[in-house]
Amino acid sequence: MEKFSLTALGRNALEAARAAPSGRSAQTVYGGHEHVLRQTVIAMTEGARLADHENPGEATIQVTLGRVLLTTEENSWEGAPGTLLIVPQMRHALEALEDSVVLLTVAKLP
Repeated sequence: MEKFSLTALGRNALEAARAAPSGRSAQTVYGGHEHVLRQTVIAMTEGARLADHENPGEATIQVTLGRVLLTTEENSWEGAPGTLLIVPQMRHALEALEDSVVLLTVAKLP
């Protein structure tokens, strides 16, 4: 069994994002290429964006700090701490409305 502090991981990721030219930082907490399930802590500074991309499988975004905006061509959803966003099965983007940390969970399609 392994145990992680998402608070500590998020704090460290946000420090790394603030130091990165992209304003983003990510660390896989669980899973990887050999697993179906993958969980990644993503930190983004205000205004940082993950450009439009396809959804590789079923995915959720749990906001742990800050505010983010998940957008598709047709819709948008705002998330604040405690919000769980279901990522749509279409091209989408994620933008930090303020310094933010999210937990991305993806179950990759075979």
